[in-house]
Amino acid sequence: MQVGIGVSLQGGVTRVTLSHPMRLNAMTRQMWRDLRRVFDELKGQPNLRCVLVSGEGAHFCAGGDISEYPAFRFEAASLRQFHEGEVWPALQAMLDCDVPLVAQIAGNCMGAGLEIASCCDLRLAAASARFGAPIARLGFPMAPREAALVVREAGLLTARGMLLEAAVLDAPQMLTRGFLSRVLPDDELAAEAQATAHRVSALAPQAARLNKQTLRTLMSNPALTPVVIDGIAINTEAISAADPYAYAASAEHREGVHAFLDKRKPAF
Repeated sequence: MQVGIGVSLQGGVTRVTLSHPMRLNAMTRQMWRDLRRVFDELKGQPNLRCVLVSGEGAHFCAGGDISEYPAFRFEAASLRQFHEGEVWPALQAMLDCDVPLVAQIAGNCMGAGLEIASCCDLRLAAASARFGAPIARLGFPMAPREAALVVREAGLLTARGMLLEAAVLDAPQMLTRGFLSRVLPDDELAAEAQATAHRVSALAPQAARLNKQTLRTLMSNPALTPVVIDGIAINTEAISAADPYAYAASAEHREGVHAFLDKRKPAF
């Protein structure tokens, strides 16, 4: 596969593939722009149910393509454009996706890869996968919004270790720290990730979208009087601004309940 972001439909599951195999799927600037475009386009597909995000071959994503860095990193305006005009809009497009995102993480998941994985709802990893953001070795920090994303998903202690001592953690460590949903033997990862995506896509799609919207609102900027759960301030006022029960009369809601009562599989 050529360098870029691949999109394919596999048995009802949309797969998004990060592809730059000669550099362990490191993200180029064009790949960031393509990633944003892909998720902007997916957002408008009403029949979309689940997206499986993976890397081409044996790695998820080894970070950014450092060979491009001298062309823009040494001037504040171009560096700002890269992070605020290319990287963050792509990550935001993933975060704005209303269907579940499943990450299939093999090999290296570093820097940009860690950020992309942080946008996914369910994260499955091979036992040999490695995680980190050792950019201190390259002489620069993580951009603020990207750091906030990693802190939210991986935890402050983990982010500190990765950013301040260039720590690289293995999959079992990331599982115990709450970043990963499951860790699989290397040769079982692809099949289980695909099976997980299919299980998700077989469930009620309207409910999935509403749950994604609710969870996104909960993690947004807290209200003036937030509720704090496990140390995280959540914005319950924003949720109450919309009617969270407007789905009551929907066909999907009726089908799910009646199928259960009829002891049959629901037809979503």
